[in-house]
Amino acid sequence: MRGKSSVTDFMVVASGTSTRHVKSIADEVVKHAKQLGYMPLGVEGEREAEWVLVDLADVVVHIMLRGVREFYALERLWTVGDQPPESDTDEAPQDA
Repeated sequence: MRGKSSVTDFMVVASGTSTRHVKSIADEVVKHAKQLGYMPLGVEGEREAEWVLVDLADVVVHIMLRGVREFYALERLWTVGDQPPESDTDEAPQDA
């Protein structure tokens, strides 16, 4: 994201298998961030938990249900030209 967005340097996109799973992942992200001394600037979407965003300033974490992730395809919004989004694999998004 660095150089592509003025909002954040890094974006993490993860999938959960249920709304409870999405919320649990977000809760763990917040817990571990605080343990490392990073206070979240905001957490959005916890009530519905279909898409939870955790804003850690330099890192923004999106945790979504698989269908929501496929619908919004955030990874594709941040590509440059024909360059695919950065990923460890070329497979479909993996559940976190």
